[in-house]
Amino acid sequence: MPHKIGFVVVSSSGHEDGFSARELMIHAPTVSGWRSPRFCQFPQEIVLQMVERCRIRKLQLLAHQYMISSKIEFYISESLPEYFAPYQAERFRRLGYVSLCDNEKTGCKARELKSVYVDAVGQFLKLIFHQNHVNKYNIYNQVALVAINIIGDPADFSDESNTASREKLIDHYLGHSSEDPALEGSYARKSDYISPLDDLAFDMYQDPEVAQIIRKLDERKREAVQKERYDYAKKLKQAIADLQKVGERLGRYEVEKRCAVEKEDYDLAKEKKQQMEQYRAEVYEQLELHSLLDAELIRRPLDLPLQPLAHSVSPRHQKPSLPQLEEKVTESQFAEPFLQEKPSSYSLTISPQHSAVDQLLPATDPHPKMNAESLPYDERPLPAIRKHHGEAVVELEVSDANISIARRGGMSGEPEPLTEKALREASSAIDVLGETLVAGAYSKTWSYREDALLALYEKLMEIPVGTTKEDLKNTLRASIFLVRRAIKDIVTSVFQASLKLLKMIITQYIPKHKLIKLETAHCVERTIPVLLTRTGDSSARVRVTAANFIQEMALFKEVRSLQIIPSYLVQPLKANSSVHLAMSHMDLLARLLKDLGTGSSGFTVDNVMKFSVSALEHRVYEVRETAVRIILDMYRQHQASILEYLPPDDSNTRRNILYKTIFDGFAKIDGRPTDAEMKAQRKAAAEEAEKQKKEEIKALQGQLAALKEIQAEVEEKESDAVKPKNQDTQGGKAAPAEALGIPDEHYLDNLCIFCGERSESFTEEGLDLHYWKHCLMLTRCDHCKQVVEISSLTEHLLTECDKKDGFGKCYRCSEAVLKEELPRHIKNKGCNPAKPEKLANRCPLCHENFTPGEEAWKAHLMGPAGCTMNLRKTHVLQRAPALQPGRRSAVAASGLSGSKAGSKIPTPKGGLSKSSSRTHARR
Repeated sequence: MPHKIGFVVVSSSGHEDGFSARELMIHAPTVSGWRSPRFCQFPQEIVLQMVERCRIRKLQLLAHQYMISSKIEFYISESLPEYFAPYQAERFRRLGYVSLCDNEKTGCKARELKSVYVDAVGQFLKLIFHQNHVNKYNIYNQVALVAINIIGDPADFSDESNTASREKLIDHYLGHSSEDPALEGSYARKSDYISPLDDLAFDMYQDPEVAQIIRKLDERKREAVQKERYDYAKKLKQAIADLQKVGERLGRYEVEKRCAVEKEDYDLAKEKKQQMEQYRAEVYEQLELHSLLDAELIRRPLDLPLQPLAHSVSPRHQKPSLPQLEEKVTESQFAEPFLQEKPSSYSLTISPQHSAVDQLLPATDPHPKMNAESLPYDERPLPAIRKHHGEAVVELEVSDANISIARRGGMSGEPEPLTEKALREASSAIDVLGETLVAGAYSKTWSYREDALLALYEKLMEIPVGTTKEDLKNTLRASIFLVRRAIKDIVTSVFQASLKLLKMIITQYIPKHKLIKLETAHCVERTIPVLLTRTGDSSARVRVTAANFIQEMALFKEVRSLQIIPSYLVQPLKANSSVHLAMSHMDLLARLLKDLGTGSSGFTVDNVMKFSVSALEHRVYEVRETAVRIILDMYRQHQASILEYLPPDDSNTRRNILYKTIFDGFAKIDGRPTDAEMKAQRKAAAEEAEKQKKEEIKALQGQLAALKEIQAEVEEKESDAVKPKNQDTQGGKAAPAEALGIPDEHYLDNLCIFCGERSESFTEEGLDLHYWKHCLMLTRCDHCKQVVEISSLTEHLLTECDKKDGFGKCYRCSEAVLKEELPRHIKNKGCNPAKPEKLANRCPLCHENFTPGEEAWKAHLMGPAGCTMNLRKTHVLQRAPALQPGRRSAVAASGLSGSKAGSKIPTPKGGLSKSSSRTHARR
């Protein structure tokens, strides 16, 4: 399981006095961190050495509020940096970089906590800081880093993969899903789970001593769970929750004490110290009463040195309030528990005469200047300690209230009164439900909000059947108003209570009182937009819960007939939507398509395909991948109608890997070979043809060599016979040579190497005319006017023709068809299926299969019982005189070779040689 990795600072390029890079080794509320020298040269760098070789899973950086680097690069290495071993090659490997916000929106009053998820192995980490963002506070052009946290696990942990596989196997047999919200956050169920106690924000908010105790208690809690001591584990869980608030308060007191020391207000510093000691002693006493504290837990960490802070503070007094460590949750009206629920925002209030204290708890300003709720949890800014010249300091007072959550049926205590804005906003709900219940729903305390929803649930269940329709309608609309507000709540229990209430209203309240469909539609239309927004929440549990509820609600019989939810899901994704929101949207669409289909459900082929095709352009890979999966699922159901929404299947389209995947998927669904498989088949066929061609050429060359040998012997004997008296002898010797079948050196003249016809008119010009108009084995391409062999016409149209991009290959008949006619051609299924090449030849003119082999082409195209669509077969073929056996074999071999190598015949209008085929055949 990934955990916090300790490290030491090996080197840095420089630092300002009092802000050494070694400050990064300490995590506490009062740390000042590292700062670069004033007016330094960029980039600046820091090298960290981890305590062991490890696999880094997550890096967390806490940036300064105004000394902000524009970009930070990360490098990792297995050994010492290069400047410790100058004769070694470069050892660092670049992981990437992150960009930091310029903090203008917050007025440089908040710190940015940046989390970077990586997967890299090494022991040395180098950070390179680039040029700073310019602002009015950073007058020396410095960059700074307040804290860095490294989370990972040992690189040599060999059982990790086995553990993960074992857990997956157990989950499979137990029926648990990897997205099961019940397992969310469970360290025992996920090997990659990161404990909140290892998060950087935990240490930056907590008193170091209390943080150490919390970690020890957390270890004991895990041991208790393993030993099935659940009562003890429950007590430890409650103690940890209370101690988190204690640690946050002690951390704040420590900041106030340091500020007093900075101002040399030693009386206030002493008072704060005594206040901390008294509060700490009371808390420890409570823990001892419950047998939760022993000497082992109170090991005080080394006191941090007093560092000058960035501002001076003069806080007011606060009386400590000790939380009761029973079955209760202590909650501050100023802030909610940091580690239990995610704060919606952090703010720092500055007045003309006063500057706020650096609150180490989330602020409660209900209307912050910066909407941090829309940001991912790890990207939300942390509050900063700021100092402005001539400004005094004001501390917000904090009061604690112990709230029991054992009683769920009603309210405990009274929530704070509604503000004027809330009264105006919720006036209609107050008139129907009462001010007390609405005040609870608007309370800053999460348990009041949850109890208000549960009380409303009971109230709606108890409404009698005879109530007037007008009252029922008003009650429903007021309830939906509160439900819609609660769905946006950042506290998980309040969010879940709102879903429970909404489900009851749709499935029980409306059917029980027989309200019309318009009221159901009102419920869905008011809540589905905010529910879809929650599917993009930074918490995986909230995302899964929201998506599952939307899927469940879409299947309610009261909602399904309205077809409202599908209409929201097929709306195009916004370009600026978060990654989680886009991924959840696509996943939810895919799941509901399987459940509802495209028949009378709100989903149609048109709206689903338009949405999916637009999603193929999304910046997130997972969204594009899901869109491909949806398109393939739609093709399985609707086949050819899906092709209307996609670009044509050609080479240009297939350059896009997504469309290549889609068209290959279509081919697999249709049971035909994919483009890659067809290329492999063509390559194999070409290699086989090339091999046969080489063998034929080799045989032909052997025959020609034998003929040349015989002819050379004859010429040699003829040259020796110079006297007239030897003419008879020469004639007698020549006759046997001619009888042996010696060919004349011009035996290929006046011969067509394709059809075998011989004619005295077959000069070079005559042969070109013959090829162009009369040869029965050739034809003219109607698209590029090239003369080609009929046997290779299909291949020519697909690969060589000038208009080859306009043709596609029918997977059934294997012929070239115009692409605009191809879908109709395939749909009609009227073509004659082609047989494999080894079993039959395929004529592109008459579309018939016939005997395989080269000679079969002549019989089919030239014979009287052959092809009926060969338009050149209009006159009686004049056969050439019978050749002698040796000459006939040579001519046949030459013609075969020529037809293989010279399948393209240049036209008379072309600029190429008109006797290229004959020249090759003579070779």
